[in-house]
Amino acid sequence: MRWTYLLVLAGCLFGALWLEPLLKVGVLRQVRRLVLTIAPVAAVFVVWDLLAIHADHWTFDPRQIVGVILPGGLPLEELLFFLVVPVCAILGFEATRLTLLRWSRR
Repeated sequence: MRWTYLLVLAGCLFGALWLEPLLKVGVLRQVRRLVLTIAPVAAVFVVWDLLAIHADHWTFDPRQIVGVILPGGLPLEELLFFLVVPVCAILGFEATRLTLLRWSRR
């Protein structure tokens, strides 16, 4: 299914984005901080992926991606992976941290 990778990323977002309004974690309100946190790491992994693709060490199943290929052979979904997964992880981490902090104050 051509949408598999995008659907997995959407599932990750669906599983994490509710934490922002419900638990008021404030991650998405701090856009500059979020970008400064994610961008350098994403850049390193994009370069890593591009090198692996170029060396034929890494490939993507064309049946599971939508077919939008960025320069260097990187599928759009792979770039989104390096943005979506860290956002979800940060949301989860902050939700856990704030929940534990709130519980410890009771």
